[in-house]
Amino acid sequence: MANENTGSPEMTPNTKEPKTFASLGICSELCDACTKMGYKEPTAIQKEAIPLALQDRDIIGLAQTGSGKTVAFALPILQDLLNSSSKGAVQSPFALVIAPSRELVFQIKEQFDALGESIGARTIAITGGVENIAQAVALAKRPHIIVATPGRLIDHLENTKGFNLKNVKHLVLDEADALLNQDFEKELDIIVAALPFERRSHLFSATMTSKVRKLQRASLRDPAKVEVSDKYSTVDTLVQNYLFIPEAHKDCYLTYLLTEFAGNSAIVFVDTQRHTQRLAFMLRALGLSAICIHGGMSQPKRLSALNKFKSGERSILLATDLASRGLDIPRVDLVVNFDIPNNGKDYVHRVGRTARAGRAGRALNLVTQYDLHNYREVEELIGKKLEPFQCEESVVLLLKERVGEAQRVAASELRDMANKKTGKGKRKRFDVNMDREQLAENVGDGVAEFVADQGRKGRRSKNRRRR
Repeated sequence: MANENTGSPEMTPNTKEPKTFASLGICSELCDACTKMGYKEPTAIQKEAIPLALQDRDIIGLAQTGSGKTVAFALPILQDLLNSSSKGAVQSPFALVIAPSRELVFQIKEQFDALGESIGARTIAITGGVENIAQAVALAKRPHIIVATPGRLIDHLENTKGFNLKNVKHLVLDEADALLNQDFEKELDIIVAALPFERRSHLFSATMTSKVRKLQRASLRDPAKVEVSDKYSTVDTLVQNYLFIPEAHKDCYLTYLLTEFAGNSAIVFVDTQRHTQRLAFMLRALGLSAICIHGGMSQPKRLSALNKFKSGERSILLATDLASRGLDIPRVDLVVNFDIPNNGKDYVHRVGRTARAGRAGRALNLVTQYDLHNYREVEELIGKKLEPFQCEESVVLLLKERVGEAQRVAASELRDMANKKTGKGKRKRFDVNMDREQLAENVGDGVAEFVADQGRKGRRSKNRRRR
């Protein structure tokens, strides 16, 4: 653990680590809110960052996923809001939080809502997938805290009359490395230029990349650096195993594992939207309680899927890397990497969805003959050799017939999804040009492309038979 000051004399860490939020300097109202939310004592990043934030320092926070970064910046902001309110000096917006994904934006808003309820803090989320007019009305009600994705925030800066960021006292850039990996650099430059010079800025990231350093120089002044992990690592309470299997039997092995761990909540990470949707159909055909989330779904459907999984209505969530960053979903028992990620760092974020806040968890990795390079990169990054998960192939392949039937059902479901827009009574045939755009809106570009391919194959087959 390190705590250093960038650009000023080195700071000496406290010899006695505080064990409560009150001992960090947090007021009684917010300490009570932490207790209600089940936060018994501060995490490492909170112990280091909160006292510095309360001293009005700019902060660079580097910490692994699941370390409690949201609370580390939310509590100081809310305490400053409370103090400013008592002096009658609060203008809107008081604080701005930028995050890379819609789901993370809504999660951060939920944390601010829960922590700030007792002090009357008003927070809104600004993301794509929601009508601009409704968001403009919410902005006109002068919220204290705005949590936003970069693109939609700029849309409102340019088009919503009367909205600006001139009164912002606190800026937070959460998951800064992910923001820059998604090419939001230009948008962030525009946002930073619209902010007042006199403000407090907090930058939180999993790693200090060259782009993050550049963003630091542009947006922070004399920042204190708080680092609670000097490399990518996984927590000690996480059990990690791999299965080396043939590509042709991946669906069978996935079904076997989810059946073996029935009763546990599981997130299955998949590389594409198409496969995410297909596996959700397949698992439901096998009687498993599965739901999917990916970037091709509308925002209401994405939120609905997450809420069903969080509430326990569905025990299996099929997801792309959309769900790998920052999302705090309680009681995830199992993470399955159906596809090994191309970037080893993404692996750490994925498995960080389980074994959070000191709880135990398990990660299982399906490694085929095509994944060896990516898998070796993962082991090298985390500095650990994973143990094999023991299972008999002959037992797994007993499921082959049932899984094959479910695969056919899934393919049929995808075709039906494509044909829905043609209407009843019409010839059930996929028209690539007519329905492609509508299909992509409903199920994503990946699934639309897959169904289009199936339609073209079907037509070629019919033409051959006619000849």
